[in-house]
Amino acid sequence: MLSIKQFCLFNGCKVTVLLFLIKLSLQVEYHIMATGSLLGITLHQKTSFPVGKVDFLTLYPMSFNEFLLALGQEQLYELLKSNDWPMIMSFKAKLIGHLRHYYFIGGMPEAVSSFISENDFDRVRSIQKSILIAYEHDFSKHAPAKIVPRIKMMLQSNPAQLSKENKKFIYGAVKQGGRAKEFELALAWLTDCGLVHKVQRISKAALPLVAYQDSSAFKLFILDVGLLSAIGGLTRQTILQGNSIFSEFKGSLAELFVLQHLKIRQNVQVYYWSSDTARAELDFVIQNNDRIIPIEVKAEENLKAKSLKSFYEKFNPSTSVRTSMSDYRDDGWLVNSPLYAFESFQFA
Repeated sequence: MLSIKQFCLFNGCKVTVLLFLIKLSLQVEYHIMATGSLLGITLHQKTSFPVGKVDFLTLYPMSFNEFLLALGQEQLYELLKSNDWPMIMSFKAKLIGHLRHYYFIGGMPEAVSSFISENDFDRVRSIQKSILIAYEHDFSKHAPAKIVPRIKMMLQSNPAQLSKENKKFIYGAVKQGGRAKEFELALAWLTDCGLVHKVQRISKAALPLVAYQDSSAFKLFILDVGLLSAIGGLTRQTILQGNSIFSEFKGSLAELFVLQHLKIRQNVQVYYWSSDTARAELDFVIQNNDRIIPIEVKAEENLKAKSLKSFYEKFNPSTSVRTSMSDYRDDGWLVNSPLYAFESFQFA
């Protein structure tokens, strides 16, 4: 019997509104409905919603561990889950190689399926661009006509927004002279359908974090690292060989990679923090049940953690996390998790 994700992988799973009625040749018939943005159902005035008769399951792009399984790397998958750090380090080079592939391919099932069957990076990029075009067509079908160009402009500006040292979203970077009032509806469409993740700033690390969020300051990430590299026009050589002109944007891919894997954890709210003087900015702060955990992301082996240190000295969290290409280490106040093992990292 196929799982939902296996079904999506084998059948391409374009993220538009889809309806599947699957009759398996077993003793029991399984009826499965899968939907993407839900825009058609939400906006259709003549269709009522079957309240109380629907179970909701949020499916994100395939994670890095799922990517390894799809590639047939079951042993690496089990190794990462074991948290056997000495053994994990012995496979470091291989894991980094797969991670760089994931930065290019991402977790959209059709792109992963194509790479498995054809091993063609150009074909993967073509599929990613088709997915982005399908998103645009979906918005053109459902969103008000005057909003559609603004939605497209916001998506296209995402790489430029994230390549800045200060990744706070700036409306003026979408359009010269652009203001919140002009784009707030387009932003609502993007976030409500799950195409982007909006990470808001917090001014203070105290429970609950939502009480200290700054609605005027946020970072915006498209939902998949592969789609981000496609919008940015990054080539396979640039990502896999670490081109020097790619150094700043590579940090954005690493940040989105971490955000994707935070989003798949249950009961985790994700924010970012910057000091009042803006001299320190921490990539992510999460609320995991009743604990506040700061997370700093480094794309390479840089072990400096100035912003994380500043946050720690100000709020004294019980656990501080840095994730980078460096090996696992526990310095007491700070734990470093390798990026390729971040999904399996336990916030103990």
